[in-house]
This record gives sequence, structure tokens and C-alpha cells, in this order.
Amino acid sequence: MSESKTFHLPDLGEGLPDATIVEWFVKEGDVIRLDEPLVSMETAKAVVEVPSPVSGKVVKLAGAAGDIVVTGSMLAVFEPDASLPQRAEGQDTGHHHGPPKTTASVGATSVANPTSDAPSIATDVAPTAAEADAGTVVGAMQSSNAVHTEQAVAVGGVKAMPAVRAMAKKLGVDLARVRATGADGAVTMQDVKQAAADGSTLLPAPTGRGVGGEGAQHPIARARTEPSSAPVSSTGQALRAPSPEGRREDQRTTLSASGKPMRTQPPGVSVSGQPEQLKGVRRNMARVMAEAHAKVVPTTLSDDADIHAWTPGNDMTGRLVRAIVRACKTVPAMNAWFDGDKLTRTLHPHVDIGIAVDTDDGLFVPALRNADLLDAGSVRESINRLRVQVEDRSIPPSELTGYTISLSNFGMFAGRYATPVVVPPCVAIVAAGRARHQVTPVMGGFESHKVIPLSVTFDHRACTGGEAARFLKALIDDLALPA
Repeated sequence: MSESKTFHLPDLGEGLPDATIVEWFVKEGDVIRLDEPLVSMETAKAVVEVPSPVSGKVVKLAGAAGDIVVTGSMLAVFEPDASLPQRAEGQDTGHHHGPPKTTASVGATSVANPTSDAPSIATDVAPTAAEADAGTVVGAMQSSNAVHTEQAVAVGGVKAMPAVRAMAKKLGVDLARVRATGADGAVTMQDVKQAAADGSTLLPAPTGRGVGGEGAQHPIARARTEPSSAPVSSTGQALRAPSPEGRREDQRTTLSASGKPMRTQPPGVSVSGQPEQLKGVRRNMARVMAEAHAKVVPTTLSDDADIHAWTPGNDMTGRLVRAIVRACKTVPAMNAWFDGDKLTRTLHPHVDIGIAVDTDDGLFVPALRNADLLDAGSVRESINRLRVQVEDRSIPPSELTGYTISLSNFGMFAGRYATPVVVPPCVAIVAAGRARHQVTPVMGGFESHKVIPLSVTFDHRACTGGEAARFLKALIDDLALPA
């Protein structure tokens, strides 16, 4: 047997700490050739096909579709075939490969690595200097190397994952009576759902166990085994007076002292639904928002832009883009990047606007490049192209980073004013609310004018209140023009 080769998940060009498996193009035992598609991975903003680095037999794959793989950890293991084309030693593959960022085994429930037999653990590895400065698709952010593992563990003689136990509790299924079909005798999620749907598949109840779960007797069963000398209600239900010392936690029941059902949780507690791990776009959005909250000192100014003078045919988004460009030229301090650690500011001569695009998968922010050089028609054409690329997930990662200021046109849905989030290293974001008509006093009376609510959030470490106010005024003045 030839020497095996381990292929680690490469940095897919976005500086993110992990990616999610979408689809394997091979299975274990298949033979694959150099640079043929191996797997498609979902990063924070795109679905990327990862090619095979060798020609040979696939020995091992890291998890299944939906599993998360940490950048630098094992993605696949091959047995190279010398009779097939191979990449020359030292030849650049276009990706950055590195050793696994942790030696902890990782389960397929949270982060993929099918070799793990260890119980749940979380291992942190000190980042290198390069990792500490890792960027994201929407700004600089330190990546986390924590690896979380979840394994089936035995409780009360029943082996099951925590999520399976939670589902059994929700469906009222006694795990001890479920036929286990999982590896090493573990009860699977499907086993629990099957048992809930068809009670005839349940095993006989073990001695001393009821239907309420592992090692616990059902409240009704407990009531039936009360001593006959206990007080009895008019309905024949045994009563039990609370002890002077108070009821112990393990004595809690869903029945009151009078034998009637009672609430066992506060009214606001919801027990429906199961936790799910954030992946892809939403996973990155959570990181980015946390980073922004921790590192930016945000301040928001709001006002209305009167667009009563607009001539027919004006494009709302196009006009907002033009107004931002002119405001950036008026107040360059708002079209900048700020490094809070080094206390340095970079003013940009060009204007690249990050356009927030809302999707079911999460928030995308593609960059409208060189907005200061585009006319109205080119702006609309570029925005349409970016939206199409976002919707079909074909947008290159390079188009999702490097903008100098942002625009959120949330008013196309609802809302008037907002406090939009500034994502470092940018220092400002413009938000446009839902346009409305309002009564406006004019010479000789009143008129109904259409207005656009505007909100500008800026990082007060890098910009003064006066600069932000002059920027907002420049926006309003440009939007007031007829065309």
C-alpha cells in the first residue's frame, strides 16, 4: 500500500476559521484524479468547489453534508497513485494549506471529523501571529480556533446524543424503551421519531421505570403509589401536603396538592424547537456583529430628505448612491478606514459602497466599486448584477470585501429611522427608511411632500459630530435636487 496523504481544508480566500460541507463529489473507496472536484464547501458568502490535490484512492472523508470543518483540519485522506498525474513538489495549488489547528478529535455533530470517539470537549489553541490578524469578508476580525465536539454518551444505561435526549423529552418518549439502531447501540433521532409515531415499536418498560423518561416515574404513576392513608380529594386523587421544610426539587410534580394540573415553568418559557448551529452566512454575520459591537463607538444622526422636487424616472437607490458619493467628497473623513489598535486613519480617494442585500441565508454586503465614476445607468446595471450574483451564490469573495462606506436601504420593506451597524474598518454607514408623505409648510400654506428618512451611524473614534452632521447635510442637499 502506498503512503497515505492527508489533505487539510485550505484557506478558501476569506480568512474565515471554518466552512460547511455542501456536497461530496466522491465517496470513500473512489479513485479521483488531480484537480477533479472533491467537495463543495459553503463559506460565509459563497459556495466554493475544492479540487483534489492528488490522483489516487479516497481513503477517508471528514464528515457529511451539513458538517462544519475547521480551516486547517483534515478534509480527506488519499492513497496517491503513482501511475496517475500528480502535482510536482512545491507547485503552488492556489490555496494555503496548514497543519490542523487543534489536536482534538471532532465529532460530526458540530465540527466534522469522523475519527472521534471522545466525549464532548472544547479545545483552544493559541493563535499564531498570522491567525491573530485574520480578516473576514466584511472587515478585519480575529478568528476563533475553539473546536466543539458532541458525542453520544450513556446516561441511565441508554446511549444517545444530547439533541436526541432533548427530542425524546419533547415528544414524551422513554429512551429506555426505544430500539437503538445507531452505532455502538446509540439511540438516533430517527429512532425517537419512529417511536413517537408508532408506539407498538417500543420495548417493554424496565422494572421500576415509567413513561416519563430515564429513571423517573411519571407523576400519575407516583400518585397511584401513595400510601392509602394519604388524604384523598373528592375525585379520589391522593393529596400530599407540602412539608414544612419545602418540597425538594426531585419531588416536583405536574399536579397541584388538589390533584389538578398546574404550570411547572414560568409563562414566558418556550420549550418548542431545538437549537441549531449557525452555518455559512449567518455564522459569519454573528461573528462580524459581535466584533463591531465590541470595537466601534457608534453614534447615529437622523433627518429627512425632501424629494418633492424629483422628476419622474428617478431611481431611489441610484440617487442614494450619488448622494453618498457627493457627501464623501464634501466630508472625506466619512469615507475612511480606522485601525483602533494602531490609532491610524486611512482616507480613500475613491468611493466603494457596500450595498447590504438581505437574503433567506443571511446578510450579504457586495461592493459597488468606483461608485464615484459611474453614471446613473451604470450604477443600476452594477447593482442588478451584484444582486443576481448574490442570489445564485456566484459572487466572488473579492466582491464582498474592501468597501469604504456602506448603504442599507431597509426602507424598501418597512421602518423609518435606524441605528445601522458600522463594521470595521469602515467608519460610517448610511441607512434609508421607508419614504412617506408629510405635510410641509410653504409660502402661503401647506403642501404634501414626499420625504426619505435618513440615518447615519459613524464611529466616533474616527469622526467628529460636526463631520457627521455636514455629511448628512450634503446627503440631504443632493437628494433635494430634481435630478
